Amino acid sequence: MFKLKFLVGFAKSYKKIIKGNSILEKQFLKTLKLLKIDPQYPSLQSHKVDVVGQSDVWVSRMSGDVRIAWLYDEEEQLVINCIKLGTHGGANQIYNNKSN
Repeated sequence: MFKLKFLVGFAKSYKKIIKGNSILEKQFLKTLKLLKIDPQYPSLQSHKVDVVGQSDVWVSRMSGDVRIAWLYDEEEQLVINCIKLGTHGGANQIYNNKSN
């Protein structure tokens, strides 16, 4: 089982996209549970993305439009560093060239 760490900036994206939306909050918890068990679980549709300044960034599907960006920790085995929440498109797009 993986341990999840939330990096600086993650809380800001959480508040902006999910906080106060009970449906998204429930889906967020479900996604975290699946990431802990198996980050490559099929429903997460996890895949690598190119992000300037970051190597080996993964994105997993949380809901229809919401994604979570994360990295495998380079120093600790079985640790996932959660970078940011964002959407597939629009102003909060997760695929921007910045992770914060």
